[in-house]
Amino acid sequence: MDEPEMQGGFDPLLADNVALLHEVMGNSYDFIVRELVLPGGCRVALFYLDGMIDKRQLEDNVITALHNPILLKSEVTVSLLLTGVIEAGEVKRILDAGDAVDEVLSGGVLLLLNGARDGLVVSIPGGEVRNVEDSKTQPVIRGPQEAFVETLRTNTALVRRRVKDARIRIRAVTVGAKTKTDVAIMYLQVVADERIVDRIVERLKASKLDKVFDGQYLEEVLHGHKQRTIFPMFYNTDRPDTIAAGIVEGRIAIFIDGTPFVLIVPSLFVDFMQSAEDYYQPYLYSNLIRMVRYLSLFICMLAPAIYIALTTFHQDMIPTVLLLSLAAQREGIPFPAFVEALIMEITFEILREAGLRMPRTIGQAVSIMGTIVIGQAAVEASIVSPVMVIVVAITAISSFVIPAYSMSIPIRILRFAFMGLSALFGSYGLVVGFIILILHLAGLSSFGEAYLRPFAPFSRRMQEDAILRYSYGSRSAGKGGGNAT
Repeated sequence: MDEPEMQGGFDPLLADNVALLHEVMGNSYDFIVRELVLPGGCRVALFYLDGMIDKRQLEDNVITALHNPILLKSEVTVSLLLTGVIEAGEVKRILDAGDAVDEVLSGGVLLLLNGARDGLVVSIPGGEVRNVEDSKTQPVIRGPQEAFVETLRTNTALVRRRVKDARIRIRAVTVGAKTKTDVAIMYLQVVADERIVDRIVERLKASKLDKVFDGQYLEEVLHGHKQRTIFPMFYNTDRPDTIAAGIVEGRIAIFIDGTPFVLIVPSLFVDFMQSAEDYYQPYLYSNLIRMVRYLSLFICMLAPAIYIALTTFHQDMIPTVLLLSLAAQREGIPFPAFVEALIMEITFEILREAGLRMPRTIGQAVSIMGTIVIGQAAVEASIVSPVMVIVVAITAISSFVIPAYSMSIPIRILRFAFMGLSALFGSYGLVVGFIILILHLAGLSSFGEAYLRPFAPFSRRMQEDAILRYSYGSRSAGKGGGNAT
């Protein structure tokens, strides 16, 4: 059976409109229709979804306004209600019945007047929403403690409070044939490249998505398939200060209604290695922490591979005392170093995923205790050597130092690739694999910006906030809490 459609103008008979809207909405339990008789005998109907509007505003500012004595002295028309009676929220005239249904589904109140072919939509959003709290994914000790929520307008307002510039522009697009998700593109005019903004809007409008619930849906649409990579091409964050800093620098922020994570483009490799707290701590301390992050990046990606290469092919590079200790530990171990590392790495990845999916009250404890117990049992059973447990442990801990979770995932994947290369070709395979990785990164771009900028191509000016952060007093322009460009 075909679903009824609402197209064109409204029927002059209010009863026919009520019946058709009931049919379109399937007599849904939360679809509310309130019919009123205004002073003078004119009939109106209000249509809205329960839980998506502010009922207090509906009663105080809409229904009370409809009983205004002025309606006794004048002919009741949609224009009169629009200009002289209803003053609640945002009120606009609507001519198309299909658009009216979309407005109701988005949390508006539709008002239809008997005998009129047009109506009014009153925007008085309400319902239960999450309050602004601190960031759960990118916490800082010093700095703003606010994080985005699932409400689009709240998120854009959080950024506007930090960037009080009249040149801030927001372009809106609706994406998703079924979800009709609101997407807002925010940028700073003149500073940002508006050609990129136009390209984003065009790709979003041309997308054929049925549903959009998070930024990942849009990432795959905007990125396309020309650049195949496991590395993230969009930086996402739930911190308003990071987005504000990016906008000031000329970046473009993409807000998606229903998710607290905002995308920012163009995104570079160095962005994923920086934290908002780098800009709220003394620069010497921030630089030390950044160096630790890059060291952790290499440990996470290469430590097991280096151990495999040394113990399998290059024993002569290991100091004699250490070599004897390793040989004693490996006595009785039935597997080569690669199989040892593979067993422990896969085990830890399983424990990590289990810890994330279990209830928070027990997830962390289970993952920690599981790692300790399994590691000790594996050593006692002579399945792996003690030094392998140490290598895997420091590798796993290093992965948590990377600020962006979206960057730690490809690094963990590459760890297994480097382990395989080391097991097959030793240090030669390790070096060749690393060169291929650098060439791959150098060939990537994010909306026209080289992914490895400011290293390839090299930019001397941008070295002020690449790996090291210079003092604000010695820089031409401070960031104040964001990621490098």
